[in-house]
Amino acid sequence: MPGNSFGQLLRITTFGESHGPAIGVVIDGCPPRLKVNEQIIQQDLDKRKPGQSAITTSRQEDDRVEILSGMFEGKTLGTPIALLIRNKDARPEDYAHLKETYRPSHADFTYEAKYGIRDHRGGGRASARETAARVAAGAIAKVLLAKEKVHIATYVSRIGKVKVMSPYTELDLSGVYTNDLRCPDKASREKMMTLLTKARKEGDTLGGIITCVVRNCPAGWGEPVFDKLHADLAKAMMSINAAKGFEIGSGFAAAEMKGSEHNDQFGSTAQVTLTNNSGGIQGGISNGMDIWFRVAFKPVATLMQKQHSVDKHGKPVTLEGKGRHDPCVVPRAVPIVEAMAALVLADHYLRWKAGR
Repeated sequence: MPGNSFGQLLRITTFGESHGPAIGVVIDGCPPRLKVNEQIIQQDLDKRKPGQSAITTSRQEDDRVEILSGMFEGKTLGTPIALLIRNKDARPEDYAHLKETYRPSHADFTYEAKYGIRDHRGGGRASARETAARVAAGAIAKVLLAKEKVHIATYVSRIGKVKVMSPYTELDLSGVYTNDLRCPDKASREKMMTLLTKARKEGDTLGGIITCVVRNCPAGWGEPVFDKLHADLAKAMMSINAAKGFEIGSGFAAAEMKGSEHNDQFGSTAQVTLTNNSGGIQGGISNGMDIWFRVAFKPVATLMQKQHSVDKHGKPVTLEGKGRHDPCVVPRAVPIVEAMAALVLADHYLRWKAGR
């Protein structure tokens, strides 16, 4: 099964299944002498872990990270870093009814079509549980980026039909993690909560959008052809469970604009433009402006409603969701988007350094 690794100079490989003994990640290429400890990694894992509020799954996982290798006396050694997160609250029996049945809009059928076998316990390897390993790796990538004073801020900008109308430049993003919805706009947040509460009572789910802003990224990061910085960001974001769309800067709105409206004219220096429709990247290379993009997530596919499905023998069945699930993945996906952005940027930072 290929496809479990990501990155070039800074490369991660994740492993484990949703209801197996543990999940984890091996990080290769991390420079030595970075000051990292369990607490730094744990802070980010706590932002993602389940059971935090009434709008997340009731699964209770401590997500305690264990550092198995690659660090000594609070610093990285330059050798492979292995991080382990044990599954404490796995309940495989909740998924016994899915052993012969395919859930609509899940990876059940496609996984079995490819491999001829699947772990039906919560989706196994295809579960969003795997993303905890990415968040752990991303915490280390952020330590590396901090050396260059690069800062990443991520927040929920839409759930269902409720969206934050103000641009990120007018929002205070410092307190995003102080509220359950990870949304910096109070008025929008209250409407989102009402919408989510209603959907949950109806046994339904909602999708949404996450906005990510990268500040202080120097000009010159990224490669101009296949490894464009925004292309790698797009791949990273689209590799997250339930992600269905990616747009950077003006995104799809650019299709409605004239060139005279869209061009980012230079200001006082070449690293300052009067607008930022490019989203901080031109020709696949960072230009010194804020890098900003949005990631769209579909509604959670598991519904607490009856749905038509089929079993592995093609026999029609009626399926109703069981187990513990989020009514909307978007709030818990905020640190995941942040982590994947950090991994991409840290990898390109090392490539930039190597190229110089």
